[in-house]
Amino acid sequence: MSDLYWLTDEQMARLTPFFPKLHGKPRVDDKRVLSGITFIDRNGLRGRDAPSEKRDGAWRDICTRCRRWAADS
Repeated sequence: MSDLYWLTDEQMARLTPFFPKLHGKPRVDDKRVLSGITFIDRNGLRGRDAPSEKRDGAWRDICTRCRRWAADS
């Protein structure tokens, strides 16, 4: 597990103002999803190929959030 990249609490604190406000249904843990996106991007993987520690149970969360953010930029 040492080769997995996790965002630090300090990094998350700097990114938190850029997250959308919650409206209704709570989101999956932002730290896990961002770490998963960083991991798959850095290693050239598909979202479903991320290790289970990064997927938080559903690779679709990583893919969906990444696709939405790419469309917004």
